[in-house]
Amino acid sequence: MSALLRNFTAGSAPPELVGERVYLRMPQLSDYVGWASVRQESRAFLEPWEPTWSADALTRAAFRRRLRRYAREVREDQGIAFFIFSKEDDRILGGITLSQIRCGVTQSTSVGYWVGRPYARQGYMADALRVIVRFVFDGLRLHRLEAACIPTNLPSQGVLKKCGFREEGLAREYLCINGVWQDHKLFAIVSTDPWRDKPAKPRLVKTV
Repeated sequence: MSALLRNFTAGSAPPELVGERVYLRMPQLSDYVGWASVRQESRAFLEPWEPTWSADALTRAAFRRRLRRYAREVREDQGIAFFIFSKEDDRILGGITLSQIRCGVTQSTSVGYWVGRPYARQGYMADALRVIVRFVFDGLRLHRLEAACIPTNLPSQGVLKKCGFREEGLAREYLCINGVWQDHKLFAIVSTDPWRDKPAKPRLVKTV
């Protein structure tokens, strides 16, 4: 596999992806306090839609393990994780992750995301998702971006449709969410879809 994510492994400061109201950056150890705070505040809001939280999920040690896993996935071109920050005051709003990057004849990846309870339904996630769509198609030069969500998660489905994703079907017992195997609706957007009529292309900025 070619080094799709080489820009995110070279140098001491990772690039940022910049949208209208948010910017995306790879997680760093210094993000721990802000990340743990918004996750703790939003725990009841997030747990129904996520894999079961471990007993030490919000500890600094668990955060370090998370960062090591993210770094390994980037090195191996398997995926990349970003935190979503407010451009206004640099608050951590949530996270968005690309996983299962596949090249060859597939040229695809999957996106997953979360947003803190205080920042939900305010347009932040739609902004971040549009940034990711452009990064996948213009930056990584992939052809297909997939997503899945529980059928009862109507806000998530709304965000996907708002950003140009199309519903493609239902996968039975697709993921184990909060300890239960859950059906998921499947969505996708491809590079030939009319996604360029969205807000201006985000800038890729190398921080110093």
